[in-house]
Amino acid sequence: VQLQASGGGLVQAGGSLRLSCAASLMLFGIYHMGWYRQTLGGEREWVATISNVHLPKYADSVRGRFTVSRDNEKNTAYLQMNSLKPEDTAVYFCTARTPQKTYWGQGTLVTVSS
Repeated sequence: VQLQASGGGLVQAGGSLRLSCAASLMLFGIYHMGWYRQTLGGEREWVATISNVHLPKYADSVRGRFTVSRDNEKNTAYLQMNSLKPEDTAVYFCTARTPQKTYWGQGTLVTVSS
């Protein structure tokens, strides 16, 4: 199983980025797809989840600025990030979860300059 996050980069405060998570998963549609981030200080934070029935949930810190989505035909989840702030700087990871297991992918670095 591979989860590959991409789309990170350097952006100015107020800017936008779109992260993608390509998953090599059988039955991608049964998985809840999540996004987490880890700051350079090591703190890991849950960011957003889109369920297997396309219901999104967000952390308070990103609600209204970030949008999580998925395309089951492409086995890909997305995180659209708008109005980025310096405190959004982190390595972003995607996850694929069922009640029995959770897969983690490699992260992508997002740096927001002030």
